[in-house]
Amino acid sequence: MMASSSGGTRPFALFEWMIALRYLRARRSEGFVSVIAGFSFLGITLGVATLIVVMSVMNGFHKELLDKIVGINGHIFLQAADSPLTDYDEVVREVGAIPEVQLTIPMIEAPAAASTTNMAFALVRGVREADIKRLPGIAGNVKQGTLEGFDAAGGVAIGQRLAENLGLRVGDKIKILIANGAQTPFGVTPRSKVYPVSAIFQIGMAEFDNLFVYLPLPEAQAFFSKDSEASVVEIFLRNPEELDVVRGKIDAAVMRPMIMTDWRERNKTFFDALNVERNVMFIILTLIVLVAALNVVSGLIMLVKDKGHDIAVLRTMGATRGAILRIFLITGASIGVAGTFAGFLLGLLVASNVEAVRQILNRLLHANIFPAELYFLSRLPSVVDPRDVLTVVAMTLALSVLATIYPSWRAAKLDPVEALRYE
Repeated sequence: MMASSSGGTRPFALFEWMIALRYLRARRSEGFVSVIAGFSFLGITLGVATLIVVMSVMNGFHKELLDKIVGINGHIFLQAADSPLTDYDEVVREVGAIPEVQLTIPMIEAPAAASTTNMAFALVRGVREADIKRLPGIAGNVKQGTLEGFDAAGGVAIGQRLAENLGLRVGDKIKILIANGAQTPFGVTPRSKVYPVSAIFQIGMAEFDNLFVYLPLPEAQAFFSKDSEASVVEIFLRNPEELDVVRGKIDAAVMRPMIMTDWRERNKTFFDALNVERNVMFIILTLIVLVAALNVVSGLIMLVKDKGHDIAVLRTMGATRGAILRIFLITGASIGVAGTFAGFLLGLLVASNVEAVRQILNRLLHANIFPAELYFLSRLPSVVDPRDVLTVVAMTLALSVLATIYPSWRAAKLDPVEALRYE
């Protein structure tokens, strides 16, 4: 029975679902309506999938870059304010006593040129063997050679891309040059020294793998004329979220004037640009879903026009305006729900295998999609954030339901007398 004991129809009764789902299976005479519904479904599916994939890749970029940058550079940096940092061991001891601090490393850091038959710019860092073995970006990422005996060997550890560019392997010689050398009657002469390559590491970030050269701290102090001093103390935290709290504790613990900066200040412009790009991409790709939702509107309007006779018959049999509204609401919403679910599955599948998809496209197109030289990372990262997925799914479902309201309202307002007058 369509009518309840109160003279109306029970909301979302079985017959409403049966009629709505039957309208989704358009007959040959209604083929154009079916085509529009199909394109609406595909548009929503592709929109949701693309949003999930793009948001996941952007999240992956943020996480990978943050891990690489912080993994090699630390969270907080201390530099001497008024006198050379000759008491770096004391600073390391004071900061290391703070419970939130995981690792404290004193180092010499200075730009230089690295050369063999070729020449490249390098950032030379002098660190102790015990410290380089604990650096998050270096530990476990040595591809050739070893860090054992790093201090005694007097050799260098270099990034893999720098080794490739200079044609170096473990045991080969590399020359380090700086402009400020010895003072002579003819001016300042460049200083250079040849070192054996002890280890080659791969951080996974192309820019860093092509930049860093690590020397033993005593050797770096002698080469850069920084006897018994360090240029910076890098601090790694157990939890980067506690950055502001730890900064206050470091101020209280260190007994000498220091210049303190952190990774947010050093990389603010870079990560702000990444967040802006992420938000802009979300807005642009949301338009795909919006266009698909508008296709649902046009398809339902045409369906209402085509089903005018059926609506009039249902009304004369006792169906209320509310029942007619719900029938077309279910019809339109079903397209949105099905498209959202299909896009959800497709998006998760692609986002979870985005690097494999990139490799396949590289082979098919005979091109290098996502070159490491331009995008800093050696692989295409992807991190699926459940909050982003939930936002995309909820937004798409809401747009799909809102898109059905107007056509459903028009169907409910249809006058059965007018619809049947010329039958």
